[in-house]
Amino acid sequence: MLAAALLGACSKPAPPAPDVRPVRAITLAAADVGVSAEFSGDVRPRYESRLGFRVGGKISARKVEVGGIVKRGTLLMQLDPQDLRLGQARAQASLRAAETTLELAQAELKRYQNLRSQNFVSQAVLDEKVAAARSSQATVESSRAALREQVNQTGYANLVADTDGVVTAIDAEVGQVVAAGTPVVRVARTDEKEVVIGVPEGQVGALRSVGEVAVRLWADPGRSIPGRIREVSPMADPATRTYTVKVAVPARDDVRLGMTAVVELKQRAAGGGPALRVPLSALHQDKGVTALWVIENGAVRLVPVRVGGVSGNEVVLAEGVRAGQTVVTAGVNLLKNGQKVKILTADVARRGDAEAEAVGGTQAAAEAAAKAGPGAAR
Repeated sequence: MLAAALLGACSKPAPPAPDVRPVRAITLAAADVGVSAEFSGDVRPRYESRLGFRVGGKISARKVEVGGIVKRGTLLMQLDPQDLRLGQARAQASLRAAETTLELAQAELKRYQNLRSQNFVSQAVLDEKVAAARSSQATVESSRAALREQVNQTGYANLVADTDGVVTAIDAEVGQVVAAGTPVVRVARTDEKEVVIGVPEGQVGALRSVGEVAVRLWADPGRSIPGRIREVSPMADPATRTYTVKVAVPARDDVRLGMTAVVELKQRAAGGGPALRVPLSALHQDKGVTALWVIENGAVRLVPVRVGGVSGNEVVLAEGVRAGQTVVTAGVNLLKNGQKVKILTADVARRGDAEAEAVGGTQAAAEAAAKAGPGAAR
């Protein structure tokens, strides 16, 4: 017995079993994918007019409400026309006075022409009468122009819509005195609409390679509307530091002004050809470097990669790995270089999840029984 004990003490301990971690993995395959980005915005009219009176005065009537549909020529607001009518009457009186003066000048000219034919007056006197008649004629023409201008001024007391559209805002009310040109009503055209979004500085350059633009409304997220980038602001907004981008959408009755929309900008992946993509859960950050765990001969190896963009819920890889390699997609934060791993199949993964749920249910039942009392716990 003593010899057996001594022999047992001198023998080497058995080496520990290697730590094999279960992971989920996929095999990389090249495919035609597109890099996409989504930005939220709102629907706005492409053309919105801020209408104002062409003359100043006191607003006496308002004929429309916000949200009202108007046609070209619809009366929107009115000014008090009393002062304008007085000006028109004054212009008419000035015209009549000028016409009377012209009649007198023409009569005198005719008389002096007869006297000159009889050589009773000199040619100089006749020339004065001709000049007086021409001056009176010019005064009449000036008075007529002034009258027409005053008539137009009186007509400007009525503010009418210059196009079909919808009233989006009212900036003045009845009783307010406004100057000429002050905006009082906003009318937006409904035939052309656009979605306005803000794009960060780092993604403005990528707008040139956008191949497809899709717009989804928050009210109907299941339907996609084709769009077109119409305008990109040359300067960033000083508050948000984003560039305003306007996306034109086709005229539709279900696209209403002010609706919330999401614009998806789709572009080809880097290189323009097939690319590799992996789930976001496969990425691992190692000292500020993005990397993937590649499985080789049952062990993992950390490989740095460069991300080329995002395609939905997946990341497009620009370089670092190749098609056919197997990479870890779940459990990346618990691995180390050279560690042995075991790839879980779908059935094993589902069974493991079911067992975890069963264990969790048993623990919850035990805790509930302990709270109920000693008898219930037994």
